[in-house]
Amino acid sequence: METEKHGTLLLYAPAPLYSQNDTLFAEDQALNGLRLWAKSFERVMVMMPLMKGTPPQGWSSIEISKHLLDRVEIIPMPEAFRPDQFYRQLRATRRRIAGYIAQADYLSFAIGGLFGDWGLVSCSVAVQMNRPHAVWTDSVHSQVVWRTRNEGNWRRRLMARVTYLPMVVYERKAIRQANLGLFHGRDTFETYKQYSVNPQIVHDIHYSAEDHITETALNRKIEGAQSGPIKIVYTGRAEELKGPLDWIEVLENLASDGIDFQATWLGGGSQMSRMKERIARSGLSDRVRTPGFVSDREEVLKAIQEAHIFLFCHKTPESPRCLIEALISGTPLIGYDSVYARDLVDVHQGGKFAKIGEIDKLSSLIEELEIDRTFLADLITKAKLDGEPFDDEAVFIHRSDLIKKHLPVNP
Repeated sequence: METEKHGTLLLYAPAPLYSQNDTLFAEDQALNGLRLWAKSFERVMVMMPLMKGTPPQGWSSIEISKHLLDRVEIIPMPEAFRPDQFYRQLRATRRRIAGYIAQADYLSFAIGGLFGDWGLVSCSVAVQMNRPHAVWTDSVHSQVVWRTRNEGNWRRRLMARVTYLPMVVYERKAIRQANLGLFHGRDTFETYKQYSVNPQIVHDIHYSAEDHITETALNRKIEGAQSGPIKIVYTGRAEELKGPLDWIEVLENLASDGIDFQATWLGGGSQMSRMKERIARSGLSDRVRTPGFVSDREEVLKAIQEAHIFLFCHKTPESPRCLIEALISGTPLIGYDSVYARDLVDVHQGGKFAKIGEIDKLSSLIEELEIDRTFLADLITKAKLDGEPFDDEAVFIHRSDLIKKHLPVNP
């Protein structure tokens, strides 16, 4: 899939960088995104925060990917997530950002924070320089922060309460002042469209058309779904906002009702120890796997493709890519209702939903599928059809074309 390349694009991307032995490391998905941006622009400049510490699993040396990023300039930005760090760095970093803006034809900045959010700062500098720009976000970050106000130690709880209202003010201001709003998924779009002069729904995924489940694998999956245990999967962070304990409670309900199932949660997080304790206490250790973070994307995709159900319990307005990854794998969405989730399966209805917190209803949806395996097979087919429009090249070209169409080129 080709698109016309022209101009220099400046991005702020919150995906972190790490440095080790004078070599930069970035998450594989972030590098894939930069490769895809470069398909649409002659040059791409991307500002990314440089974090302290060693690179986590799933991060690769930028040197290894250099041949794919020959027209991409990666610009490390200071880590400044504490107020004192942020204000110390602010003046000098604003000057740097202004210099990068002056070199670019098109501007698009991701926002999603307060202190240390150089995307918000970039939006402010672009307005000061009278430069048209786009703003991008994939969740309602202020609401995410508000949900954490009762979690963690007293400093974390206090910070959530103190920063919530300023985040609301600054994110809405940035969206109002931007010439183009790129909102990942329907939930984010519906929340922010009222503040944007030109709101657009976009998506952000990193699987290609070749990664979609094949017809052979789909037929094998449908045949396997006719009998035996229901295979359940989730991929993502084990954080309170993702509802991991609700997820476990659904499985407890299934077990108490005599439903045969095997479940896997792929991903680490602060709630993982509580999940494991709950699993052991409920006697589910032989039915529920929690292997933690898996860096091999093919292994993750294989687990999703082999599952009959993608069970999720998200509690905040966001647009998680994992739901799209489930659909391209022919795995029906069974989870908490949201505008985003319903929009993804609007055409073929490859999912079933319960209201947030309705754990018994969510459990009953799975029990209905266990009883009616023909219905489950039909839902698998519908999920695959709902996933067909999504591949990484298509969604990045869509975003690139919106930027080139709606933002005038820097004179």
